[in-house]
Amino acid sequence: MAEYVVEFGKDGRPVEPDGRLDAAAFHRNHQPIWSVLQTFLAGKSGDVVEAGSGTGQHVVYFAKHSPDITWWPSDLNENHLKSIEAWRAYASLPNIRPPLRIDLSDPAWCPAMHDGSGPAELLAVFCANVIHIAPWRVAEGLFAGAGRYLGSDGRLFLYGPFKRDGKHTAMSNAVFDTSLREQDAEWGVRDIADLEKLAGTAGLVLVQTVQMPANNMILVFGRTADT
Repeated sequence: MAEYVVEFGKDGRPVEPDGRLDAAAFHRNHQPIWSVLQTFLAGKSGDVVEAGSGTGQHVVYFAKHSPDITWWPSDLNENHLKSIEAWRAYASLPNIRPPLRIDLSDPAWCPAMHDGSGPAELLAVFCANVIHIAPWRVAEGLFAGAGRYLGSDGRLFLYGPFKRDGKHTAMSNAVFDTSLREQDAEWGVRDIADLEKLAGTAGLVLVQTVQMPANNMILVFGRTADT
């Protein structure tokens, strides 16, 4: 079950003097997530956008373990953007770029993807625990942007809880889904079949499903054969 539905920094977790926020979920899931990402990224170079970086801890860990990959963290929340930049400064890694302000509900994402200040083509997009705590238009924009910016062999990695064929994969996810919808009717655990349909509109297909700890999954999307 995904652990966060509130803004980082307002969840009782400590905030460092330099603005670095800490997510409890990071300490539980960063290694299993990296084990999936590194399988694809090993031996490659290029640009990867993390869509919805939250605290910025994941991108630091990933960048530390993939020096040939240029990582572009992003978020829309100002406190998160400050934390991401603070973690970037703290880590002092040359392959992490300043955080991009990306509104995923906009299929064009952000000016940096068009004005030359951001990456022109992406090796991958990684997005964790976002689309179930956001309106469906955020998922639509995420896929539209991925379809636009991913290279021919690029991948979109989605991490979080998902339904399969209209059914929850665990009771805890069903309870979590109910709590989300009670907070906002536009939120909720998404069904894999609906995401596959959405991917199709962006020229992407589901190429892999990886079971993760705590009833989460990673869904991996890539280009269709004729695009």
